Amino acid sequence: MNQTGLEQELQQLQNVYTLITEFLVKYSFQLVGALIIFCIGLWVASKVSRLLLGLFKKHNIDITLATFVASAVRILIIVLIGIIALGKLGISVTPLVAAIGAVSLGAGLALQGMLSNYAAGVTIIVTRPFVVTNTISVLGVTGQVKSISLGKTTLTNEEGEEISIPNKHILGEVLHNSFGNMLVETKIGISYQSDPEQAIAVLKKAAATQPDIDPKQGIQIGIDAFGDSAIELGIRYWAPTQQYYRVKYQTNLTLFNALKEAGIMIPFPQSEVRIVNERLPEIA
Repeated sequence: MNQTGLEQELQQLQNVYTLITEFLVKYSFQLVGALIIFCIGLWVASKVSRLLLGLFKKHNIDITLATFVASAVRILIIVLIGIIALGKLGISVTPLVAAIGAVSLGAGLALQGMLSNYAAGVTIIVTRPFVVTNTISVLGVTGQVKSISLGKTTLTNEEGEEISIPNKHILGEVLHNSFGNMLVETKIGISYQSDPEQAIAVLKKAAATQPDIDPKQGIQIGIDAFGDSAIELGIRYWAPTQQYYRVKYQTNLTLFNALKEAGIMIPFPQSEVRIVNERLPEIA
């Protein structure tokens, strides 16, 4: 390398050094100030978010709505502090906002399905057609609400399965909310020779011994239909969602034993067959 080339490289390095030095001298205070403002903003955002969450919990506000509002306020404060910090550096945020808008439009067109889930999630959180621990039935799926996020709602059942439903498939559909319980419907047939009023009294007394049946709703027992071989008694009561089948099976056994001890017969299907024997006329 000749001396001229070496001098050029040294000159370039000197220019870079001079540029960096001038930048630090001119903007160092702005950089430090912007960094301090942003750090303080992060602390304030976190503090306000926790304060709001604590107030919501104190007043028994739904946890999903409380978390959503607290997170939204935190993000809003961080964005505002970011704008203030950029202004401290002398950077105009107008072109940045325009660029973000253009990028958001393109992303929105590409992610319509995801955004529709988020929009539905916001609607669910704000309107609160159901909350965590409620039991809902939608699109043929039933379960207890475990969590509600912007993109999906997660249900769980007695088996511990988790069912994730995109929020856009919940909004606008027919929704059944039975809160913390599920309806149990059972039928028991008794003989036509038995007294239905006695059978109903026996069943109600037996059902009253079941601690897991919701006492507020009680239990309904009555004649549901008249079958070919039995009087069908309908039985309706509410059981905790997470113990639905256990309560149903245990109650069925209790009701069966009560009828058996009372001497009330539960008939099996029967058919009556008659044989008609007619003499055929004699042929001459």
